[in-house]
Amino acid sequence: QVFSTLKSNMALERAVTMRYLGNAQYKTEGGPTAADNAPGQRFTWSITHSEVGLMYAITRKAIEDNLYKDEFTPTNLGLNKSFAVFKETVAANVLNNGATADPTLGGDAVALFSASHPADTVGTWANTFSTAQSLNESSLINAQTNIRTSFVDEAGLKIRARGKKIVVPPQLEAVALRLLRADLRPGTANNDPNVTTEVHGGTMSKEPIVWDYLTSAYPWFVLTDVDGLIHFERVPYEMDMQVDFTSDNLLVKAYERYSFNYIAPRAAYGTFPTS
Repeated sequence: QVFSTLKSNMALERAVTMRYLGNAQYKTEGGPTAADNAPGQRFTWSITHSEVGLMYAITRKAIEDNLYKDEFTPTNLGLNKSFAVFKETVAANVLNNGATADPTLGGDAVALFSASHPADTVGTWANTFSTAQSLNESSLINAQTNIRTSFVDEAGLKIRARGKKIVVPPQLEAVALRLLRADLRPGTANNDPNVTTEVHGGTMSKEPIVWDYLTSAYPWFVLTDVDGLIHFERVPYEMDMQVDFTSDNLLVKAYERYSFNYIAPRAAYGTFPTS
């Protein structure tokens, strides 16, 4: 629900951010036409795939003496679950660590969620609040507004970005449901309609993503309609087994290779309050 899955055939993937033409300019009668010769490559995001593996052994004697050996399958020990939980953890850490810059990733050299993403002509743009804000009606609308009004491309031109879904830890599920589903303005005695999912074209879903693998109780995130949170699948999950000749142990092993990261910070807006 959070990441777009793409296939990969390489050891690492690189995505390049381009700076295209800036604003058009007024031209005087008989005067020259302004030129913009600044377009070109700006930032390179490098994502290296990780290998994931786990195995276990069962002795021949254990299998022979097991009264229920006909019901035994390698997945009964939870190998699939071990891989699924690990994958959720790796994926969630992209958001959990989103306030810390990753020097191995490259890109624009700041954290995923930063108030100082560099951009030509306008200096910087932000996909986080200057001061962290707890999740409430005001902060959710402010995040949606900031996405719409302050997201610019590398040339400083506005881009059409809208908030799509919010992602919260389990501790904020009740808050998120009240904000998104209430008919009237939440948290007040006013009879105003609740507009948290109606502002900015009504692009915000009423269904929050509640992610158990977010490690803090208070940070929250808004996914946008900009595609940029990426899951690269290099080798899909595979499992195999064989009998070791010398020990007669049954060896069961699973493996996969993938990566989770981002290639466009405009894909999300996030904030990390502490209460």
